[in-house]
Amino acid sequence: MEQLLIEAKEDSPHVLFDPIANNFLISGESRPENAGKFYTPIINWLIDFEGFAYWRKTEMKDESTLFFVFNLEYFNSTSAKYILDILLLIKKFETKGYNVNIKWHYDKFGDDILDSGKELSEMTGLNFELIQS
Repeated sequence: MEQLLIEAKEDSPHVLFDPIANNFLISGESRPENAGKFYTPIINWLIDFEGFAYWRKTEMKDESTLFFVFNLEYFNSTSAKYILDILLLIKKFETKGYNVNIKWHYDKFGDDILDSGKELSEMTGLNFELIQS
């Protein structure tokens, strides 16, 4: 499976999902004009990755941890809906027995991102490692 790489733009985050290294990063600002158009390929990639991860787990006996890093400086409410959708997909991985590690970075001067991380963690039932940058 190929990695997913989306370069950051002024209004959209950098995305690097590496299925071989099990590292999945979303960083920067997220306020795209059309959040659906931006996030749909990411969500579809994660759905496809589920099959790849299952193959690795069952055929290759791979029990590696999936590392998800969210290092967002800002995201608007529309982006928040899609970030929640991504986290719900991650929850499916955890429910199916995959080891999942989520790192949620926040700026020490910005309580909004920290509060959002806490809220999203509670909403999804995922354990976030909250990291002050």
